[in-house]
Amino acid sequence: MTANPNNRKTGFIIAGLAVGMVAMSFAAVPAYRAFCQVTGWGGVTQRAEAEADRTLARKITVQFDGNVNQDLPWRFKPEQVSQTLHIGETGLAFFEAENLTDKPITGRASFNVSPAKAGIYFKKIECFCFTEQTLQPGEKVSMPVTYFVDPALADDKNLDEVRTITLAYTFFLWDDAPEDAGKLAGTGGAP
Repeated sequence: MTANPNNRKTGFIIAGLAVGMVAMSFAAVPAYRAFCQVTGWGGVTQRAEAEADRTLARKITVQFDGNVNQDLPWRFKPEQVSQTLHIGETGLAFFEAENLTDKPITGRASFNVSPAKAGIYFKKIECFCFTEQTLQPGEKVSMPVTYFVDPALADDKNLDEVRTITLAYTFFLWDDAPEDAGKLAGTGGAP
């Protein structure tokens, strides 16, 4: 029995669509991450090369939150609960991290702000979250973040009611550090 040319053509189209959908699913995460970093969507903060060019009379309170993913045997917390600054003023906050094991472990922090609509105006000049962090056995460190709230926030009518922004971090075991995963195998912390 010979295959119908129309069935063969339909099969190729369906297979092509399936391959295209799989390829798009792999591209979706990096594309979404890039979109969020550019627009501040979902509370993703922005990176700044320098301090703000002006400071406003309006004040804003920045609250701090720190969490650790269950696969990372660290303690992590902000060293201050909040800071109140003028919009455009540069702030310096510290977070404390401690490795609770007898092995070196590398972690990386993800971050966001809430309300999410303020993400595009929250600018970080320096931050421990820009790179992975390796803590030695039992090591405790104080990690800084230098930031400001962009004065352009005052021009956004959708943010007139915003008086408090929460900056939150969650530390995760660094996926690109396979040697750490092997070292953790004996601690019960490996995935």
